[in-house]
Amino acid sequence: MNQGNAITPKQNRNLLIYTGALLILLIASTVIFGFYVLAITAVSYGAAIAVEVLFAKARKRSIDVSWYVSPLVFALLMTPTIPLWIVAVGSAFGVFFGKAVFGGYGKNVFNPAIVGLLFILISFPAFTAVSWFDPNLGWYTPGIDAVAAATPLIVFNRGGEIPYTLWQMLNGMMPGTIGETFRLGILILGILLLVLKVADWRIPLFYLATVFGLNALGQLFGLTGFKDPIMSLLLGGLLFGAFFVATDPVTAPMKPLAKILYGIGLGFFTVVIRNFATFPEGVTFSIIIMNAIGPLLDTIGKEKGLSVEETEAVV
Repeated sequence: MNQGNAITPKQNRNLLIYTGALLILLIASTVIFGFYVLAITAVSYGAAIAVEVLFAKARKRSIDVSWYVSPLVFALLMTPTIPLWIVAVGSAFGVFFGKAVFGGYGKNVFNPAIVGLLFILISFPAFTAVSWFDPNLGWYTPGIDAVAAATPLIVFNRGGEIPYTLWQMLNGMMPGTIGETFRLGILILGILLLVLKVADWRIPLFYLATVFGLNALGQLFGLTGFKDPIMSLLLGGLLFGAFFVATDPVTAPMKPLAKILYGIGLGFFTVVIRNFATFPEGVTFSIIIMNAIGPLLDTIGKEKGLSVEETEAVV
């Protein structure tokens, strides 16, 4: 875990590249869902910056160097019709309790965007557990004539059929949160982040492989509750979480072995929560759990004499 507030030129480069990738996903989501997405993003930024400014003044120092990252991630984790006041509450809560109270950039234990999301998932489940289908437009868009419907992940977890082709799933034709919908873009941009070494490849690889492997083994042995392994990768926020949230080096462990164990742990908890718990999406809860375990995993790596890798904080 990063332990300081200073930022190196390499970290600044990675922050900018990472933010650029998120902005591309935001543009794609705006095309898919409409301009309400931009309103959600603006409110997320307004609430987060307000908290950042208040803490900066209270501590008599400049605003946090990574102020522009967490509210963007948080906005992409929202459903496309969520009320703006909930966005403001969640974004402010995430920055306040997920980063500011720990001392700011590089000192936080938990990912601020995930802290905010977890708060509204528990506090306002009616706005986060459903999608909205517009019977007139035939599309999931904000609007007063929209009706509530179970998300594809909920339908899948209940054993229902998903009425979307692979191309529709990849190309943003299947409903979901703002950031998770354009899965082809997530894969391309996520791999680009790995190639440019903005994110470490171990975490998403072992995360996704564990989700796939556990579901495949469960189905192979005929165990109840385990789902189709390929569909498990494509539904919900797993791809976005694996490439753009779980790889946050501030809250993830630093050492190679620790990152591998971290990814495996993320996959294990995601499968358990998705398949057997009350909440349909296990990505948020698994990241929070593994954020807490990350420092312990680094200790295990240290005892084995592994070298410390540099971290570039991006969220």
